Amino acid sequence: MKKLFTAADTCIAEMNWRDLALVKFCLCSMGILLGLAAPKRSRKWVALGAGVLFIATYIPLMLKFLPHLGRARSGGEE
Repeated sequence: MKKLFTAADTCIAEMNWRDLALVKFCLCSMGILLGLAAPKRSRKWVALGAGVLFIATYIPLMLKFLPHLGRARSGGEE
């Protein structure tokens, strides 16, 4: 498993923002397809779980990104 994570880290380090956007669109479409496959009686719970997971992952990502955005807007280098 460590080899898999090392390979993923290496691959991500070589990606640019366009590549990462493609990965995110791919994962989003997979999530939509899985959501459509959920039975009608449990779709509300699937949607609630997806919403909670989105918030739990989006906030930390944005907290990491906002300092970089602030530096870019002020004209500073990283």
